[in-house]
Amino acid sequence: MKISVFGLGYVGCVSAACLAGEGHRVIGVDINPGKIDLIRRGNAPVVEERIGELTARVVANGALTATTSVADAIAGSDISLVCVGTPSAPNGSLSTAFLERVTEEIGGALAGKTGRHTVVFRSTMLPGTCLDLLVPILEKASGRTAGVHFGVAVNPEFLREGSSVKDFFDPPKTVIGELDPASGDAVADLYAGLPGDVFRVPIPVAEMTKYADNAFHGLKIGFANELGAICRALGLDSHRVMDVFLADRKLNVSPAYLRPGFAFGGSCLPKDLRGLVYAAHRADVSVPLLAHVLPSNEEHLRRAFDLVARTGKRRIGLFGLSFKPGTDDLRESPLVELAERLLGKGYDLRIYDANVSLSRLVGANREYIESRLPHLGQLLAGSPGEVLDHAEVCLVGSTDPAVLAVLPHAGGRTLIDLVRLPDAAVRRDEEGYVGLAW
Repeated sequence: MKISVFGLGYVGCVSAACLAGEGHRVIGVDINPGKIDLIRRGNAPVVEERIGELTARVVANGALTATTSVADAIAGSDISLVCVGTPSAPNGSLSTAFLERVTEEIGGALAGKTGRHTVVFRSTMLPGTCLDLLVPILEKASGRTAGVHFGVAVNPEFLREGSSVKDFFDPPKTVIGELDPASGDAVADLYAGLPGDVFRVPIPVAEMTKYADNAFHGLKIGFANELGAICRALGLDSHRVMDVFLADRKLNVSPAYLRPGFAFGGSCLPKDLRGLVYAAHRADVSVPLLAHVLPSNEEHLRRAFDLVARTGKRRIGLFGLSFKPGTDDLRESPLVELAERLLGKGYDLRIYDANVSLSRLVGANREYIESRLPHLGQLLAGSPGEVLDHAEVCLVGSTDPAVLAVLPHAGGRTLIDLVRLPDAAVRRDEEGYVGLAW
């Protein structure tokens, strides 16, 4: 393929050299003549394992060339990778100045080109940047229509500095946000033969994946460091603790708990988080990340209440009450907390949970619910249909088959989904459907 790469920093330099190493014809483009000169002499403009010898080889065999001319690069390629920087301001806002400038120049060059060209953005940018900002710039500068006369895609990179070349050839995944199938096909051809799953998704989804990854990586580092600080204060070897933690591939290092849903609860997670934060404070160890997990959970619960309040309706049906499916444990259940708030604000509430029967609740479980919902017996319904008949607003916190069976009969009722109901049970594009976090 004939490829142009705009921006020869870490991502651009590595992408250009690796693609050239795969046998493609690559033109590197940068406004810095010093970088262009380095590449022309076979030297990489960045320090990175393997990049020096790779750059020297692909320049020597003619697979990689470099220029400062946008027009020449567009004329000599069929697909362009935009890898310019998107630095952040002190307040966290994203600077798109470099992106806008190079996008306008590419658009101008496209105006005089025959044949379809695909513009692929590798730069990290917030969802909406491509479609709301960059595509209009391309269309205005070129006088052409995206998806018709030229292609557009977003292809975030997952390269770690220090091992970028290795990561390019052995990626954890390939994400292609495509404006249209032809644009996605062009990007997929770039990485044909490389390992890892390929995800072809809408452009905003692709933009968000990079942020999801990096936020989670930061969260993991912060978690490990705060736990390490607590362990040190308590005289423990944090690495031995984490060796045990990491051995659990079922719950800890796994997809478990990583699907957006409702708030967590139960007799373990809230209690143990409070205990750990208390122990840290007693040891005079600041743990802002761990200390804010429960407030974050509380905020998610508040979102559900606010969705009900915005409807302006008073008769509420709540499907589900226990803290998770398959149990009658109500201790610190977020659904119990939600029910308590609704009652406290005067809402007319009916509840259905197949696993919860007041006569069967015993011990701490019964004591807890009697302190929070003393009139639970009057609120519980014998069937989901009874709750549906009562409700103007359905709050769904359960995927019980009996509940799923009545939801298609919700009619014009507002349906607030707290659990991401199965696609077969609900149409998310129907009027009245509201997802908590999707």
